[in-house]
Amino acid sequence: MTPTFVFVHGSNGNSRMWASLQRELALRGHRSLAVDLPGHGRGAGFTAAYQAPQDLVAFATAPSPLAGVTYAEGVEHVIDTVRRVRAYGPVILVGASRGGVVLNGVGNAIPDLLDRIVYISAWCCAEKTVAQYLLGPEWAASALNEVHGLMIGDPAALGAVRMNWRSADPELLTALKRALLADGTDQQFLGFLSSCEPDDILDFGADLVDPDTWGRVPHSYLRLTEDLAMPLALQDLLIERADAMTPDNPFDVHSVACSHAGFALPQHVGKVAAILDGVIPAR
Repeated sequence: MTPTFVFVHGSNGNSRMWASLQRELALRGHRSLAVDLPGHGRGAGFTAAYQAPQDLVAFATAPSPLAGVTYAEGVEHVIDTVRRVRAYGPVILVGASRGGVVLNGVGNAIPDLLDRIVYISAWCCAEKTVAQYLLGPEWAASALNEVHGLMIGDPAALGAVRMNWRSADPELLTALKRALLADGTDQQFLGFLSSCEPDDILDFGADLVDPDTWGRVPHSYLRLTEDLAMPLALQDLLIERADAMTPDNPFDVHSVACSHAGFALPQHVGKVAAILDGVIPAR
């Protein structure tokens, strides 16, 4: 039976981030479905204060639809999607960046419904939680540490992390482009920012991949070697620790020389699609 790719977005993202990759896969004859995690996509928290001209005072305190939304709700949402898709054939679950933490939980819960899990420069926590990795030397090299000015409002009061992607601060925008889309044009970068959502959940979860469940599922890791947001040393550490936990089922590792969000750019998306095409189970 023909497999279906199920895509899970990262921080401040939505299903639209996968559109160019889904198009490329469709041209190769593959089915795919991109999910919106709870509070994202149609449920995102845009407000009039976020528009232009911005009212930053009002924007900093506007209620968030993500207040109280948990990591576990995202996992359950994807589990429900996988169950429905699985009725029509094999499922390959793919996630980028923060989407990896959801893949961890789904793989732990329903390994028998997954034919492969694919991480694209994503969190795969086998030894430590995300919060613990953020204290390590690998994360200290992340260019995201230079863009704290992007955050607005008090996360504790909002019940969510809020970012002002429509900032006009030239220094902040320069640092943000370097961190996320250094290989894109300025126009592509601005288009990327326009697709980002201001709010995301506070809860990263604390699930570590379980060798008895997640560890049974074939898994691939797509390293983004020019990624300055999720440093290559951190990606490699995540691969190494997971492989040590499941030595009989190590990661199938691939690499693309692009930035954190660059895998969707025209010059890279064909390479990523070819890698995904290659991980489909033999039929």
